[in-house]
Amino acid sequence: MIGLHGYLLVSAALFCIGAAGFIARRNLFAILMSLELMLNAINLSLVAFSRHWLELGGQVMVLLLVAVAAAEAAIALAAVILLFRNKETLDSDAFRLLKE
Repeated sequence: MIGLHGYLLVSAALFCIGAAGFIARRNLFAILMSLELMLNAINLSLVAFSRHWLELGGQVMVLLLVAVAAAEAAIALAAVILLFRNKETLDSDAFRLLKE
C-alpha cells in the first residue's frame, strides 16, 4: 500500500517537471501543457491529503480546480490561436512587444 509520502513525492516530481518546462520552453503550447501538469500535481496532493485525513474537502476542491483548469485551457487555447493568426509563430519571445 502506498502511503502519503509516496503520493507527495510523485506530486512534487510532477510539479518540478512542470515548473522546469514552464521556465525552459518558448513554445506557447508547451508552456500551457507545463502549467496543466503543475495543476495536476496540486490536484494529486489535495486528493492524497483528503484520503489521508478521511475528509472530502480536498476532493471537492479538486473538482473545482478541474473545472477552472478546463476553462483556463479553453480560453488560453483561443488566445494562442488568435496570437498565431497575427504573428504566425508560437515562440513566446515574439509576443513580448504586442504594441506593434
